[in-house]
Amino acid sequence: MIYKLENEQLKITAATYGGELHSITGKKDGTEYLWDGNPAGWKYHAPVLFPIVGKVADGAYRIDGKTYYLPQHGFARTREFTLVEQTGNSLRFQLTDSRETLEVYPYRFILENRYTLCGDTVTVSYTVINRDEKPIYFCLGSHPAFFCPLSPNEKLTDSSFLFEKEETASVLVLNENGCLRRERVPYLNKEREIPLNRETFAKDALIFERLDSKTVTLASKHRKDALCVDFHEFPFLGLWAPANGARFVCIEPWEGHADYEDFTGDFREKEDVLCLPVGERLTRSFRIRIQQD
Repeated sequence: MIYKLENEQLKITAATYGGELHSITGKKDGTEYLWDGNPAGWKYHAPVLFPIVGKVADGAYRIDGKTYYLPQHGFARTREFTLVEQTGNSLRFQLTDSRETLEVYPYRFILENRYTLCGDTVTVSYTVINRDEKPIYFCLGSHPAFFCPLSPNEKLTDSSFLFEKEETASVLVLNENGCLRRERVPYLNKEREIPLNRETFAKDALIFERLDSKTVTLASKHRKDALCVDFHEFPFLGLWAPANGARFVCIEPWEGHADYEDFTGDFREKEDVLCLPVGERLTRSFRIRIQQD
């Protein structure tokens, strides 16, 4: 089921399947900013990543001596959510543990995806509620894909990422199996801009940790409109585009990351995993601002 919200500047739609955004449209000229989910390029739009971000080694992880299996980025993005609240400017979807989820993730939880529309900004909020009798452990993130270039008449090289501040930063490195190596590779040296071309993501995602910047903008040389993502509540930021050349890039705020390639311990000991006490809730939000010309 698809639901929509709109105001004077933007129109958005979101679906119960995956509880994900499907569209962000500027009303000034009808520009669509969010990837359309064409499966020839990538079948998602802006999925939530839960209870893992990235991959666990060999698709398996361990809790209390028992082995569980999860696909990349977890199961939430392929589950049917329920719309539990709709207001004049927000939609709230909910996913609750079930017999099927307990077979692959042994915790009782509620996951809520909320989308709030205010002026030129869409706020995406994820809330995890522990309804178990023990602490629960998880990672949490988002994977929104944005048309790039925004106009089909432009080339990818007309676009770039612009950070709020000059950054001197390294990137985390993925191995051929999608797990992290124990190394950092220098990437930015007092720079704000990442020019885009087909080589930018030749080694998969660019993964940054605890940048000084709190925002990153997707901009074009030939357009005055731009898209800005405020990710300040998330310590990791992934930037990615597919090798198949589909016309989009992803700006991904993360709490957590893929397994390190040498990690064989209990999931509860995983670096940067989140722990939520009994009866507690955790919310992380990011904002997508559409700066229309």
